[in-house]
Amino acid sequence: MAFLDIFMNKIYTIMFWFSILLVVVSVIVVAVFGLNLGVDFKGGSVLEIEFANERPEVSLFQNSVSGFGDLLIAPSGNNGFMIRTGELSEDNHQAMLGKFKEAFPNSGLEEKRFDSVGPLIGNELKNKSITAIILVLLAVIVYIAIVFRKLSRVLPFWAMGVSAIIALAHDVIIPTGVFALLGHFYGIEISAVFVAAALTVLGYSVSDTVVIFDRVRENVLKGGGGDNFPAIVHKSIMQTLTRSLNTTFTTLLSLVAIYFFGGDSIKYFALAMIMGIFLGAYSSIFVASPLLVWWNRKVH
Repeated sequence: MAFLDIFMNKIYTIMFWFSILLVVVSVIVVAVFGLNLGVDFKGGSVLEIEFANERPEVSLFQNSVSGFGDLLIAPSGNNGFMIRTGELSEDNHQAMLGKFKEAFPNSGLEEKRFDSVGPLIGNELKNKSITAIILVLLAVIVYIAIVFRKLSRVLPFWAMGVSAIIALAHDVIIPTGVFALLGHFYGIEISAVFVAAALTVLGYSVSDTVVIFDRVRENVLKGGGGDNFPAIVHKSIMQTLTRSLNTTFTTLLSLVAIYFFGGDSIKYFALAMIMGIFLGAYSSIFVASPLLVWWNRKVH
């Protein structure tokens, strides 16, 4: 039993510091490469078109729209293009479509999507997105502090809330670092869809963490605490592990299916969710729970 305790303690320690390393690397990646913000945040227009017949070469397609300023043209799906540019008026939007149809009259060109956002609206959306995430985190701290207030004899009243927030930050920072890499090397943009995924992940992750915390509370109230607290946390993790793995696995199956078989518009929403859901289950065990043990040792 002593050997098992030492072994598990090492596992938790190694995985916790591995998590810290991933977070630090993600922060450095974001600082170096920055985030490739989409039209939703920085303003501009996005036009997606599709060809019923064969898609022309990118160079030929680009030549057909000279005179509209700087355009970023990328293939979309099997037979389309995604065009990103500065904010387009409706007249310029229709003029651009007219040039496409004039250059490729027999291609069966069809407009799939057109979005245009002014820079002021984009900046407002960015500020509101940050505010929404901060409010969610504050609400989580307050909620957990109230729900788990009876554990004050083994933990500071704020310890569980802070531990959960650190785990949530872990779950958001790492995908953000991955998307910074994707934006730098593959031009993947961060849009309002990514914010929606982040908020969804926050809710899912805190739910997973609260399940473990609730089992810790039950076991402590049955008579544990003090020097036995690390063993109680480990026992609580083991008691909830099957539920956590089953829930995570079934959710990931759906998200993987959406990523591979869904449309381009939700592909990277699914990718952000896949990373966030996996990290949410991981951080509940290897970030939030070890932090509880650390807080306990600080006060005893």
